[in-house]
Formats: sequence, C-alpha cells, structure tokens
Amino acid sequence: MIGNSRSIVDAQATPHADLAERVARHRASPWQRPVARHSRCAFNAIEPLVAAARAEGRPVVLDSGCGTGESTRVLAERHPKALVMGVDKSAHRLDRAPPLPAHALVVRADLQDFWRLAVAAGWRLQTHYLLYPNPWPKSGHLQRRWHAHPVFPSLLALAGDLELRTNWSVYAEEFASALMLCGIRSDQDQVRADDATADISPFERKYLASGQQCLRVRARLGVNGQ
Repeated sequence: MIGNSRSIVDAQATPHADLAERVARHRASPWQRPVARHSRCAFNAIEPLVAAARAEGRPVVLDSGCGTGESTRVLAERHPKALVMGVDKSAHRLDRAPPLPAHALVVRADLQDFWRLAVAAGWRLQTHYLLYPNPWPKSGHLQRRWHAHPVFPSLLALAGDLELRTNWSVYAEEFASALMLCGIRSDQDQVRADDATADISPFERKYLASGQQCLRVRARLGVNGQ
C-alpha cells in the first residue's frame, strides 16, 4: 500500500451547491430508518463496558470506520486512560485487526445505526475520529458523505472533540461548512509526514508516501467525557 495511491479524480471540484439545503433538511427531520439487527446486537454487547467506563469517570474515544483496527491500536496508545472503540461495518476487515490492549476493542456495526444508538444511550465522547472516510467524489454522491447524510445530527450529538482526516480538499471544505451551518466553528490544517500525530492509519501512511495532501478538520462539539 505504500507510495502507490492515486489522487482522487472527480467531477466535483468545489463544495456542492446543495450542501446547505441537505444539512438544514436533516437537522429539521430526525432520521427514522430502522436500526439493523446486527448493529443493535453489537451495540447491546458493548454498552455495559461503556456504562462501566463512564461510571468510573473514564473517557470514551471512538474510531469510526476503523477498517482493520490498526488506527484503533494507535489511538489506544495515545489515549491510555480511555476506553477506545473502533467501529466498522466489514467483518472481513475486522478479522484482520491486530492485537489490542485491554482498554481497546473493535465492533462490527453500521455507523449510521451505531451513532444513533449511542446518542439514545446518552453517550458523550471525549474524542471522535473519522479517519479517511469514503469520499464519494461524484456530485451525485453528496448524500453518502457523512456531513450531508441524514445521520449527521447524531454524529454531532455525540459531542466531544471531533477530528476528520481526508485526502480530498472538497470533503474537508464541505465538512467544515456543514459544521458552520450547525453553528460549530472548526480549524483546518494539513497533516505532514513529519507531524507527530501522522501515520494513524494505513491510508494516511499510503497517501503521505504517495505525495498526496492529508487534511484535518477539528472541532469541539461539547463537553468531553461524560
């Protein structure tokens, strides 16, 4: 995977003209799609661990779209006092997860279900990472991007420090714009190969080795931890 990543080729070179309308629509109308059974079962299995961590005053860190779980392992090293969870919908990817420390785990669930269940359970995260989500770069794919998806209000309701990383500048611009439309300020910068916080995921390592830019959007959504 090192040094052979192609840049994103897309027909959409600037933020989508329909973004504001989509964000407003989803904020006004809570998403009602039923939660998938496997997602609910997975959530119910780990909810006692989260409840125990919160009762002990331990923070919760979420690695959404963790892939093989390598990023979850790295984040667990960087958050040794937190309960660190990686969530991905692919059993095939999670089967390749590396050994994790006792305070970290990976869960198979659809994020669009998992986030809503977490909000309903009263979760409040310390930190939430979205590391290189599928950019869905075609203009017609707008609603598949997290910031234009009906589940976006649930993502924001999880509170804490939110950090998105992407190698597509339009995604970063749109994400920051969607946050601003919700009254949330964000900071944007570039992750460089010599940055101490770089190399969280295999994707980031691949993109940096290929000479691509890796962009970061960070925002504080609310009170951390509990």
